[in-house]
Amino acid sequence: MSEATSDSPVLRDPAGDSPSNPSERRDPFVLVHGACHGGWCWVRVARLLRAVGHEVFTPTLTGLGERAHLLTADVGPSTMVQDVVAVLETEELRDVVLVGHSFGALVALGVADRLPHRLRRVVLLDGVVVEPGEPGFAGLPPGTAESRTAAAQATGNGLAYPPPSATVFGLSDPDDAAWVDRRLTPQPLRSYSEPFGLRAPLGNGLPVSYICCTDPPYSAIHSAHAIVRREGWEWRELATGHDAMITAPEATVAELLR
Repeated sequence: MSEATSDSPVLRDPAGDSPSNPSERRDPFVLVHGACHGGWCWVRVARLLRAVGHEVFTPTLTGLGERAHLLTADVGPSTMVQDVVAVLETEELRDVVLVGHSFGALVALGVADRLPHRLRRVVLLDGVVVEPGEPGFAGLPPGTAESRTAAAQATGNGLAYPPPSATVFGLSDPDDAAWVDRRLTPQPLRSYSEPFGLRAPLGNGLPVSYICCTDPPYSAIHSAHAIVRREGWEWRELATGHDAMITAPEATVAELLR
């Protein structure tokens, strides 16, 4: 499992010509993970962002990761949006760069609906995007809702569907895949079956950037691309797999700091 080391390239903040001084004010980052993941997946990216002087928060959504024991039938989109809203409010954050990866893009857009005045911009990292009023399943391939619902029912309680193999997320390094497999937890079914209540315009008038991971492409979220282009959001590409924060943390951070 590759880790950032002292030999990693020096990241330079685009706000200046030299590495960031930690004593200078930098926009805080709030990083929202995707399905079956947790705040743990951002460890490499968070380390690099902090090294150039940014505050970084990596909340784990209710029912996942180290908070998997909190899963109940009531956990759904509103719970997860509130998870992130609570971080912004209790930490009294302003000018936040809010990043949503994969499923977490829906959470990020939900937060933008609620607290646009606390955000500077939104970045969707290979994210799921749906039309206002649609559930997350609308952004996935046909048949996904049925298969994941059946998988959740097969677990005995119907609350969550089991995680896939880490290789699904574009992880080819065996150590990385094993590290992720050990940490993946079931995804609350309601988070995909119930709408997030997103309103038009998506992003609530904030600047939105979409980073598409292309190597290999994650076909499960391809429907998001048409919405991104229609909305006129900034489009970028990153030549790595879907879990870019794990497979290419330096390149991911460079994109976030652009």
